[in-house]
Amino acid sequence: MTIEAKLSERTKYMQANALREILKVVAQENIISLAGGNPAPESFPLELIRQLSSDALDKFGAGALQYDKTEGFEPLREALFDYLPEQGVVNVNRQTLSIFSGSQSILDIVGKVLVSPGDKIAIEAPSYVGAISAFNPYQPTYVSVATDDDGVIPEALEAVLKQHTIKFVYLLPTFQNPTGRTLPLERRKQVAALLENYDVLLLEDDPYNALRYSGETLPPIQQYAPDHVIYSGTFSKILAPGLRIGFCVAPAALARWLVIAKQGSDLHTQSFGQAIAALYLTGGYLRTHLPYIINLYRQRRDAMLATLEAHMPNGFQWVRPEGGMFLWMTGPIGLDAESLYQECIKRGVAFVPGKYCYFDAGVGLETMRLNFTMTAPEVSTKAVQTIATVAEQTIVKA
Repeated sequence: MTIEAKLSERTKYMQANALREILKVVAQENIISLAGGNPAPESFPLELIRQLSSDALDKFGAGALQYDKTEGFEPLREALFDYLPEQGVVNVNRQTLSIFSGSQSILDIVGKVLVSPGDKIAIEAPSYVGAISAFNPYQPTYVSVATDDDGVIPEALEAVLKQHTIKFVYLLPTFQNPTGRTLPLERRKQVAALLENYDVLLLEDDPYNALRYSGETLPPIQQYAPDHVIYSGTFSKILAPGLRIGFCVAPAALARWLVIAKQGSDLHTQSFGQAIAALYLTGGYLRTHLPYIINLYRQRRDAMLATLEAHMPNGFQWVRPEGGMFLWMTGPIGLDAESLYQECIKRGVAFVPGKYCYFDAGVGLETMRLNFTMTAPEVSTKAVQTIATVAEQTIVKA
């Protein structure tokens, strides 16, 4: 059988996630990978999860293993009714809050519900590759919004909203993937005002907000324009990604459609993981475990920043993120980060060439993303020194 002849038109717009393909290449024992976006295995509270698994069965019985309603396991939703307002999220109630199979599924379902072929999505560039992969099958047109070291520029966003009919804006305002940048408070308020003035939706992707190592905590944009924001969060970075527990707060009329679309996708998110997450919140375990995660990652961020400062050649600049998992580095004009990556792979070190985080070809060729959460300081130090050595040689040759 010729399978290609059976495929839908939609598959023309699907493509393998570039970062996942890179991870296949670097998943070798002799490679130090700064390429992934994984939490450190040491951050997973294994003994606690073992305890909570038993507690979930004791407390919820067969209900923790049964089919459940699409909106989510009620004990977890009730726990989030208390937790999310503490994080600055507003209008959290039974009509607006739903649980999803990781925040990645929220991206796909939002695309399914909102995007018709040709609809325009305003998106910062660079942006999260997984979001672009999720939206692509619905055939949107992307409109780039200019950014600087503080994230998306409100004046640039307004120019886009004036010129185009935008179906929704997609932003990661806190410790953005891939750059690590954070949108300042005043800009958050400006973006919220633009959403209301131009009556446009924002998909606020916020998976890293709890991972703050320095600076002041900022409220989500959703706080300032709740009727115009779909707020997406996850337990993947603060508990364990393998549980696949995400959550979404959306305007009630839209939340209903997201639930309907989810019913056709997976019926509901796995109940047992939701039960564990519920006990993680209600038992106060997040409050006691999160400082451990933050201390672990702060040390790793600081070690990477110190090594970059000590070893990278002139012409390279990098973001100093206050939290999250990534650091964004820009080389001198004319640098080909893809070639640099290939040479580093030969020496046992991997990172993500930044061009894969753009939706336009030929952009970001001199950029790269480094992950600092997965590797111990002494290991990442060795990796960065290797990158610096290869970069020095590359610049000399050029």
